[in-house]
Amino acid sequence: MKSVCRFALVSLLLFAAGLAQAGEFRLEVDAGTDGRLAPLHQANSFGCSGGNVSPALRWHDAPAATKSFVVTMYDPDAPTGSGWWHWVIANLPASTDHLAAGAGNPGGALPAGARPVAGDNGEAAYLGSCPPPGPAHRYVFTVHALKVEKLDLPANATPALVGFYAWANGLGKASATFTAAR
Repeated sequence: MKSVCRFALVSLLLFAAGLAQAGEFRLEVDAGTDGRLAPLHQANSFGCSGGNVSPALRWHDAPAATKSFVVTMYDPDAPTGSGWWHWVIANLPASTDHLAAGAGNPGGALPAGARPVAGDNGEAAYLGSCPPPGPAHRYVFTVHALKVEKLDLPANATPALVGFYAWANGLGKASATFTAAR
């Protein structure tokens, strides 16, 4: 009986140690303080005068079976009836765990095979926040871990199509939300 109890205790401790090592999939975004997007990451269009530089992102503890990632930035509060997609990058290799500041801008350093997709402004590049005057808007950065090496996207893929495939092939996602107002 003692050996069974000892085995059970050792098994429980090993299981708990494994849980402690296998952290929760999480995303860190260097975009501002106090949850607000810094001017550097706000748009320089639509009446805004920010730097329009995509922020640095780092993600940790993606699911073990991850074969690729999708990164998005979305404003659910945009006055469109369907929100506004500011940034979409598909087919980031599984070996990727970060994007440097400016990676989403034209000429930015993306990993081989990564594919920028046109956001709601029609450009396949980062578009910073620029809410209309009034209440603050939320800007949700998300990294999706996928069970496929790449999404087979048509040349004219939309953010909604990328989102559909990301959810259909998802193993997990991590998000961080910032706000901006004028």
